[in-house]
Amino acid sequence: MYYDYLLYITAYLLGSIPFALIVGKIGYGKDIREYGSGNLGGTNTFRTLGVKAGLLVSIADLLKGTLAAFLPVIFAINPEPSLLLGVIAVIGHVYPVFAKFQGGKAVATSGGVFLAYHPLLFITSLIAFFLFLYLTKYVSLSSMLTAIYSLIFSIFIKDLWLIVAVLLLGIFVFYRHRANIKRIMNKTEPKIKWL
Repeated sequence: MYYDYLLYITAYLLGSIPFALIVGKIGYGKDIREYGSGNLGGTNTFRTLGVKAGLLVSIADLLKGTLAAFLPVIFAINPEPSLLLGVIAVIGHVYPVFAKFQGGKAVATSGGVFLAYHPLLFITSLIAFFLFLYLTKYVSLSSMLTAIYSLIFSIFIKDLWLIVAVLLLGIFVFYRHRANIKRIMNKTEPKIKWL
């Protein structure tokens, strides 16, 4: 039990690392929270700092979720709470203690959890995301549609714990995209132009 609490704290702290803030300040001398949407995530990094920084932040945010889910394996304690630790890392990403509890929108870090727990879900979700992005041109809408796809996938394979985790992560994704939903409805949400 003592080790479980240490794992939970470690997962939250991993998720709390604000890579967008770190990359922006160290690499570009900018506090990304003062630009674009103000969000500490990959999309705002792409728009504010460019492709290189956006990719770096997105991959780092993704790997936070992967590493958190692998903590039980790394410490050879108990593989059971891997999904729970992944969800806790996502909570850390959304509400990071290192960035005044104002973080990202849960998408990349959730993907990292999927990568650790069920690689096929990660791969097909990534494909689904880019398909939705190609069709809609909205990053935010594509993220939410991918969350729905991930839930359908988890229900199809009948993995109860994965269903619960995907549902929780999907709720985070939709909740964090509240403003985007309003902008999509008002037709003021920016569309991508590169795909």
